[in-house]
Order: sequence, then C-alpha cells, then structure tokens
Amino acid sequence: MREILRALRTPSLGARLVLMLTAVGIAGALGATVLLASVLVPSFSSLERRSADVHVERIEAGLRVLIADVQEVARDHVAGVRSRGGGARLYAVPGTRAPRGYFLPWNGGVAAVGVAPDGRGGTIVAVRAVTREVLSRIEPGVAIDRTRLDVTSIRPERHHLYVAVPLTGPDGRGVASARLQLPREVSTLGRRLLLLAIAGSVLLLLLVLTMLRRMIAEQVLTPLARLQHHMEGVRTSGALNPFPHEARTDEIGALGRSFNAMLAQLLRLREQNAVQTFALGRSESAVAVMHNVRNALSPIGTVLSHAVVQPPPFDVALVRRALDELAGPELEEARRARLVAFVVQALDAGAVAMAQRVAQDAMARRALAHVLDIIGQQQAAAHERPRLSACDLTAVLAQQAAIAGHAGGAIAVFALPDAPVMVRANAVLLSQVVGNLFANAAEAIAATGRTQGRVTVSTAHDGDQVRLRIVDDGEGFDPAVAPLLFRRGFSTRAHKSGGLGLHWCANTLGAMDGALRLDSAGRGRGATAIVTLPAATEAMAVAA
Repeated sequence: MREILRALRTPSLGARLVLMLTAVGIAGALGATVLLASVLVPSFSSLERRSADVHVERIEAGLRVLIADVQEVARDHVAGVRSRGGGARLYAVPGTRAPRGYFLPWNGGVAAVGVAPDGRGGTIVAVRAVTREVLSRIEPGVAIDRTRLDVTSIRPERHHLYVAVPLTGPDGRGVASARLQLPREVSTLGRRLLLLAIAGSVLLLLLVLTMLRRMIAEQVLTPLARLQHHMEGVRTSGALNPFPHEARTDEIGALGRSFNAMLAQLLRLREQNAVQTFALGRSESAVAVMHNVRNALSPIGTVLSHAVVQPPPFDVALVRRALDELAGPELEEARRARLVAFVVQALDAGAVAMAQRVAQDAMARRALAHVLDIIGQQQAAAHERPRLSACDLTAVLAQQAAIAGHAGGAIAVFALPDAPVMVRANAVLLSQVVGNLFANAAEAIAATGRTQGRVTVSTAHDGDQVRLRIVDDGEGFDPAVAPLLFRRGFSTRAHKSGGLGLHWCANTLGAMDGALRLDSAGRGRGATAIVTLPAATEAMAVAA
C-alpha cells in the first residue's frame, strides 16, 4: 500500500504508467475471475445436480421394482404359482385389503410389503426385509437410514453430496430413507478448471502488461528521458545544442523537432540580445561616467562661482592714493602712521585672500584629478570586473567630504571618523560611490531651504565586513518609495533628471562584493545610507 501511495505522489511518468498498467491488470484479472466463476460454477453445479437427480431416479425406480416384486410374490401365491421372490415371507390376513405395496419397520430394519386378495375374503401379505444387499442391487452404496423422511433430499457438503429417498408407509408418510453418499467430482473438476482458467488469464495479463511496459519504456519513456537529459544539459551549460532525435514521424519526433526549432529561435534571440546588450552597456556605461563626472565637476563650478562673486579684499584705488600720499615730503607723522597701517592691513587681507584662492584652486585641482581618474578608470576597464585592493576608507571619506562640502548649494558640515579603516574595494570606484552619496546628502540639505546642514559619518566592523553609515538632516523620503530608489531612472526630486546615481552606486558596490541600503523615517526627518564592504585582510593591508 505504501508503494502504491508513493507511486501516486511521484511525478514520474514511468511510475504512473506502471501503476496504471498494474491497476488495469488487477481489474482485468478480477473481471476474468468473475466472468469465469459466473459461467463455470453454475454450469458444473447444474451438471452435479443432474447427476444427483439420475441417482435419485435410479433409487426410486429400484424401490418401485422391489415393491412390485413383493406384490408379484403375493399374487403368485394366490394363483398357486411357485414364486421366484426368495426371501419373502407370506402371511394370510383376514379381511380384504386394497392391493398395493409399501414399506414398514421390521425387526429393527425396514421391510417391503406386497398385498394381494386371496379371492375368499382374505388377503395374502408378502414381506421381504430390505437389506443393504438388496439396496446395493438397486444402486451401489445405498444404505437404510431409520430417519423418517417424507420428501427426497439432496444435501451438498464440501466434498460429498448426501442423497436421501423416503421409504413410504401405508399412509404415504416416510418410515425410513435410502441414503447415498456421492463424491462431488464434477464440482471439484469445475473448481480446478476455474482456478486453471484464472491462473491462465492472470499469466496472460502479466505477459501482456510486461510487453506493454517494455514497449512504452522503449517507445516513450526512454526518448522522453533523453530529451529531459538534453534539456538539463542546455540549462546547466547554456549551450543551445540541438537534440539528436531519430527520424520519427510520431508525437515524440514532433516534440524533438519543436524543441530544436525553439532552440534555434532562442539562439537567434540570444545573438540579437547580445548585440543590444553590448550597445545598451556602452550607453549605460557612458551615462554613468557622465553622471559621475558631473558630480565630480560640481565642486569645481562651486569654487569658480565663489571666486567670481567674491569681492576684492581691498580697494586698489585707495591703496594707490595712500602710497602716493606716503611718497609726499610734507606729511605729518600721525597721518603717515595711519596710512602705513592701512597699507599693511590691505596687504594682509590680500595675503589671506590669496591663501584662500590657493586652497580653492587646490580643491578644484583635486576635483579635476578625480574626474580624470574616473575617465581613466572607465577607459582602462570598461567591461571588466573591478580590481579590488586594500583602501583606506577614512581617507576616501575626508577627500570626498572636502569636495562635496559646497556641492548642493548649502554648506554641509561633515563629522568624519578619525581612525583609518581598511576595506577591500576599488579606490576610484569607492571614491565615486562616496562622492555620490555625499553629493546626495548635500542636495538633500539644500532642498530643505536651509543654508547649512550636518552629515554624520561613522564606521563599524561587523565580522569580516565594514559597515559605513552616512546620516544627514536633509529632506528625507517616504519609506514607501525605499524599494524604488535603486531603480534606474527613478528620482525623488521632480526638478532633477537622471535617477542614475543610486542605481549606479548599488551596482558598483555589488560588483565589489558590497551592498547599499537607504533608510528614512519620513519626509523632513533626514536619511541614512548604509554601505557594507568586505574588510581588508591583514595581508592586503600590509601590501597597501
């Protein structure tokens, strides 16, 4: 039963076919058994009943002959003829009785009685004891049973039939019975024939089912298994090799031809997809590079804008007038001292402005160098997996914080960690990711309308990974849109086109075995960027 239930639950077509064939075989065997039993058993039972009826007729005829013989003895005695009915006793009985024959109990047995009138008002009665020898001449094996029986009885048992014929007395009721035990040879033969027929039909069904199973396995299951194995090979290897099917004209051949046609179509689609993917990859790569270059050029524009709108540290005309007046011979000492102090103050302001300009130029040069690094990195490995090495995350954070401080139009104050944190990444790509995230934080602060905001950066080790948290107090976002932030082309700012920064950052971190997640408590409540990167091993840190 467990095997049948397991076969019912199994998805194997072969097991289901075997189960179906087995069920058909069992049903066929049961049907053949019922059919044969319904035909053979009644037929042999009828033959057995007819055989028993023949024996009953013989016994009844023999008993009638026995009565007739006894009556003949009585009539012969009346006629004065010497009778041949040996063993019969004659009795003269007064009174006239109707001539007839019957049986009576006699000396512990049964006797046949014949009556004949003597013609003088009396009756001659002939009595003959019915012994086993007398009955055996009627039917071999018949015996007397003192059990009273009024009608003929045929009682079947397992191996024998018991036939009982009544011996009727003068009142027509039975005084004893003649019994005969008959072996049930006909029914036994019928049972044997039934069993033989059932065994033959079962063997025939088993032979047919075995041949059907073998034919189904060769013609259906084996080709399907080969096709499944080939499809599994296509799935695991990716090679769209055609299925080597035979030139069959049935459904299996049609299935193989359809599968090969599908493979050919997939091969054409793969080639078209490869061409389109290459073109799309170049387009997306160029868009991503331009996006990162734009982010890197943004601080340069900010520095240049400040330099253009910043007023001069002193009035040049006033300084020239002060110098001309100092060159005059007739100048009071007090006036001279004030003019000298003014000129010195102007020179100091110019020196401070010059130092600020130099610092701004240095920041612009670093941003420009970062742009060149981005372009160079893209040219060196346009479609290769980035090479990873040990990088100082703290140094990258400090460099990108200096560049992104004025990127969003508002001053972003960065709180950075002090201790070096070594991670396994690509330095240029990591700088671009951090620059993108810092630029987004600065833009989020500017979107609130404030002129200054704060960005808090922290790092922590989590096993063999480093977790970087960038928390800003900018505009934040609705938590419901968090799953859409990394989708290409999606942006939370309606006035800004693109939507490539976070998409590119997530893909780049994934290529470096890292991850990116964004969280926010809601609009106006800031946002948190969580970057996960593998920590650099000691060997990589030493090599760096």
